[in-house]
Amino acid sequence: MTQELSYTSEVAKATAPVYDMLKDQFEEEYWETLAPYIYEINRLKKEKNAVILAHNYMTPDIFHGIADIVGDSLALARSASQTDADIIVQCGVHFMAETSKALCMDKKILIPDMKAGCSLAESITAKDVRLLREKHPNVPIITYVNSSAEVKAESDICCTSGNAVKIVNAMKEDTVLMIPDKYLAQYTQGHTDKKVLTWEGSCIVHERFTPEDIKQFRARYEGIQVLAHPECPPEVLAEADYTGSTQQMIEYVEGKKPSRVVLITECSMSDNIAAVHPEMELVRPCQMCPHMKRITLPKILEALQTEQPEVILDSEIAERSRIPIQKMLDLS
Repeated sequence: MTQELSYTSEVAKATAPVYDMLKDQFEEEYWETLAPYIYEINRLKKEKNAVILAHNYMTPDIFHGIADIVGDSLALARSASQTDADIIVQCGVHFMAETSKALCMDKKILIPDMKAGCSLAESITAKDVRLLREKHPNVPIITYVNSSAEVKAESDICCTSGNAVKIVNAMKEDTVLMIPDKYLAQYTQGHTDKKVLTWEGSCIVHERFTPEDIKQFRARYEGIQVLAHPECPPEVLAEADYTGSTQQMIEYVEGKKPSRVVLITECSMSDNIAAVHPEMELVRPCQMCPHMKRITLPKILEALQTEQPEVILDSEIAERSRIPIQKMLDLS
């Protein structure tokens, strides 16, 4: 278990640059409870040659305070395959940790909370994929990285929300099957001449958004730019100014520099962008992923201290799941 930590002058000095970035988001009194964890995690990861991978949906204290590598699923998968660290701490959800393990079987992969799952990944099983292959022979199965290693192992190639259209268009077949996110598949269908078959999976965060939400943002905030994730329902995307993955949203914001913007995705991403772009008004959509929010500073510190929970992957599943992941990385 993590010990009681103190907010000392040394901790204050070491974490001051992070607090300066996040002071508009954290009251000073609360920050003094977080800073000792940030200090100790950063010290311990150097001692253990560990690297911390943080998804864009991590809270700002994690994203800006301790992460070595940040990004979307594709960026984290690439980084996991390239790092020379002995330990990878995956600050995200379980399928991300499995992907890191499949690409780095020689490394110790930790996830601070083994219960950090994903509703989308849990919507389909390896048995489901095998039945789909029987029903649709000779149709390539393109699997979103938001899926378990066992599901990936039954697939032909993986994709992310950022490269889904590119992956589909790279297939030689005229018909493809995209699993498990039905909304990402529907979005992709609108950007390809191929026939895209779907599965009835969805994300509990993105499916909550409605066209009325966007209309209310526009009515309340004059001139607001609306950026939406392709995991949202199509009627939501139709109301947005731009649709893209988390990384594509970041590139849009940094390139276009809108003065007022709302990101129709998990709200911690808005917090993380606002921290480095104080000149922009980031309107928060306030839809949070309960699984992502299971990852906290105390749990991360405890994972580093105990080197648990460790993500273990069957060697055969790892080898088979690595093939579609690597095909995606090669095409991306």
